[in-house]
Amino acid sequence: MKKQKKYSGIVIPMLTPFTKDGRIDLEAVEKIIDNFISYQVYPFILGTTGEAASISSREKRRIAEFIGKKYSGKTTIYVGVSSNCVEDTIESAKEFVELGADVLVANLPSYYSLRPDQMQRYFEHLANSVSKPLILYNITATTHMSIPLDVIEKLSHHPNIVALKDSERDLARLDTVIEMFKDREDFSHLIGWAAKSFYGLSKGSDGLVPSTGNMTPGMFKKMYNSVLEGNLEIGERLQNETDQLASIYQSDKTLGESLAAAKIIMEEFGLCKNFVLSPLTPLNKITVQEIISKLNDLKEKVELY
Repeated sequence: MKKQKKYSGIVIPMLTPFTKDGRIDLEAVEKIIDNFISYQVYPFILGTTGEAASISSREKRRIAEFIGKKYSGKTTIYVGVSSNCVEDTIESAKEFVELGADVLVANLPSYYSLRPDQMQRYFEHLANSVSKPLILYNITATTHMSIPLDVIEKLSHHPNIVALKDSERDLARLDTVIEMFKDREDFSHLIGWAAKSFYGLSKGSDGLVPSTGNMTPGMFKKMYNSVLEGNLEIGERLQNETDQLASIYQSDKTLGESLAAAKIIMEEFGLCKNFVLSPLTPLNKITVQEIISKLNDLKEKVELY
């Protein structure tokens, strides 16, 4: 059995629930995180899936404070801190630590194209400026940049940089980066490409950061455990089943549309309302009906949990 590292397992990039007037719905936050805890998975708030780029600093503080007060010591709290202003990123990181964040997660500032040496300096500066562990977040879909593997390797030796969450959809890169870090006890690799969850775990990755886990945290936890225990048939089956759910809200949709679609499913599961924050918009009624119909069809074939 693979030895579990400190930063491993299932970290769910939490959808941020909103009220009709655009405020964070703290009652729904509680429902979602309680559901995570019941399956022993961890919340990652204020990431891409959480619409962090659209949330005001006031509301970010509000959700971080609420979660810190209610869940500190009950689970590991991962918090996204990225912005295009480095000073703002550092200030918010320090504030979130005071409010109870256990681990900070940061992607590249994305307004300017950056050279590899600039990427390295940015993460080093950030890691030197905060008191909690930092996870590197590589997401080309939003930053339009890829953190080179040699830069990640250099950063992996920084005492305050503990893991990589890699959401780049490149199979050769995935194979290479897992091989680089699977035997490093001091640095973890987390997969942000849910369709390759089982594949990556079976190759030696340390954990998953799956957006579909908002709806089915138990299925990803069981997939993770099955691979650790060598029950690969179960892991492969769960990959197929979670892929079917993911296709309902992701296929033929932009990232923003997929977030709105995911909240339709979350509402069907009784976890939150389907409101998204501007500039995203709700889906039309026909699309909503199609999502619900496909979800009900899947429920007849697969147990979702």
